[in-house]
Amino acid sequence: MQKKFQKSAVNKKIFGVCGGLSEYFGIDASIIRLIWALFVILGGTGVLAYLIFALVMPKAD
Repeated sequence: MQKKFQKSAVNKKIFGVCGGLSEYFGIDASIIRLIWALFVILGGTGVLAYLIFALVMPKAD
């Protein structure tokens, strides 16, 4: 089965970006959310990156 880079329809909190990334890489979504939160707190680039991913990533089927 081929992996698809898309937002999660099941494992989502806001837009499904972290859930989609976790499904693509095969790791827990909590780890992705924690890393994302660190980027937001430490540099602020996490917010911009999240918005870009939310706009660019396709929705799940």
